[in-house]
Amino acid sequence: MSKNDPTQPGSEGWESLAEEGSAGSLAPSAELEEALREAEAAVEARQQAARAHPRGGAGGEEQERRIAALEAEKQQLEDRFVRLQADFENHRKRTLREKQEALSYGQESLVKDLLAVVDNLDRAIEHASASSGADFEGMLQGVELVRREFLGVLAKHGVGAIEAEGEAFDPNIHEALAQVEDEKVPVGRVSRMLQKGYRLRDRLLRPARVLVSKGPKE
Repeated sequence: MSKNDPTQPGSEGWESLAEEGSAGSLAPSAELEEALREAEAAVEARQQAARAHPRGGAGGEEQERRIAALEAEKQQLEDRFVRLQADFENHRKRTLREKQEALSYGQESLVKDLLAVVDNLDRAIEHASASSGADFEGMLQGVELVRREFLGVLAKHGVGAIEAEGEAFDPNIHEALAQVEDEKVPVGRVSRMLQKGYRLRDRLLRPARVLVSKGPKE
């Protein structure tokens, strides 16, 4: 058996395949490993048969036919192994490419939805500039409309605000900046929220920054 036979685990071809498989996020398929084992078994069977029945003498023709059949089977398995190896490499490259595209363009849907919010902000600014600040109430309503639209986009993508004021202080979602005296809020509850917190589904994006009540002044 040749030292550089690509079907052998100790050969350079096999080591290259193992290194390439470990470099990506995939492992060689079960079908690929099965083809390799079959090729190894065929080669081993051929060698054992050759040692047990040397060529020439009685039964030589039968032995030649068996060896030829094993050689043909070995060649078929090697061809299958090469095809599976190529298929595996193509699959690995395709998977890595798709992963890279997901990292680069995974936010495309969110960005498209936010473009409409930006358009409305531009209209509000244009309207305020044209009215020279005289229509302050209309501008305020426009900004409030854009805010609601923006929160709607965030909610569509699984982003929600964290409730804080009056809630029991939870260090998992609240960040306490100080304790304050508060006659209306019980001890250990949030007296005031200074900055809203947000979740992305069940993952915390930013804790709510709060003041925690320590009860009324003694």
